[in-house]
Amino acid sequence: MAEITELIETDAGTARITWHKARKASLVLAVSHGAGGGIEARDLQALARVLPGHGVTVALVEQPWRVAGKKVAPAPKTLDVGWRGLWPAVAKAGLPVIAGGRSAGARGACRTATELGAAAVLALSFPLHPPGKPEKSRADELLGAGVPTLVVQGGNDPFGKPEEFPNGSYELVEVPYGDHGFAVPKRAPLGQEQALAIITDRVVEWTASLG
Repeated sequence: MAEITELIETDAGTARITWHKARKASLVLAVSHGAGGGIEARDLQALARVLPGHGVTVALVEQPWRVAGKKVAPAPKTLDVGWRGLWPAVAKAGLPVIAGGRSAGARGACRTATELGAAAVLALSFPLHPPGKPEKSRADELLGAGVPTLVVQGGNDPFGKPEEFPNGSYELVEVPYGDHGFAVPKRAPLGQEQALAIITDRVVEWTASLG
């Protein structure tokens, strides 16, 4: 199905949603990018390709700073303003909405999930801490999501390896050898397409379980 692009005005500026719609949707996954890239990220594109065939409409969200062509993301509070402002657009169909994001987007999804009435949270490459600074933990954001949460984390993510995550009421799936962008080394026994399939297969299972 063809992509549909929609511009949404928020108090943080103009956001953009690229819709990948399921024919008979039972859920919407609204998922945003991180602070260092956009919706071209390999995991976001893979989810947009696969999930609509399983009854999940995917809304790829570009925060206002990306739409405006800026290179550096604003502070988390500003990211949350943009996310709140576009939420009515992803919820307008009346379907349950999963709040999703990668990296900084995952943090924002966790921070606002309960407030916005999200059905669940999908946290891709959750940045548990800055690289090399495990003492600066952001675990409270993840643990405070308040809704069913799935974390998908690369086995070699410098922002937090799977074994560093605290116990909590969320599920965690590891992508072996994956870095923060889920890239795997060429010498790894797991190929890039296999790595992406781990992500999409598990998210398909998880979204089905939410119904």
